[in-house]
Amino acid sequence: MMKAYRKAIDVIGRLGGLADQIASRDPDLARQLRRASASVALNVAEGEHGLGRRKQASFSVALGSARESRACLDVGVALGYLQRIDETIHDELDHLIAMLYRLTR
Repeated sequence: MMKAYRKAIDVIGRLGGLADQIASRDPDLARQLRRASASVALNVAEGEHGLGRRKQASFSVALGSARESRACLDVGVALGYLQRIDETIHDELDHLIAMLYRLTR
């Protein structure tokens, strides 16, 4: 199993509580966060066994979804749904984004 997949699963686990906090104020943004973060793991898993362009496309979608997950958190903070995001969560997301970026190249 790829390190990126394991990292994605770990990050999803850490985002669940934040999605719950957002949901009390903005259910749509919370659903977006859940869908985007789940998409990362699902597309990494698909890309792991893909070939050629299909493999690259799956990793590219995973990268976009990871960035979208980060944006959902930033929007949650900007709108006052979250007080602040623990730096370790941002660091974990940034690390995942870097891993996925490398896989798309």
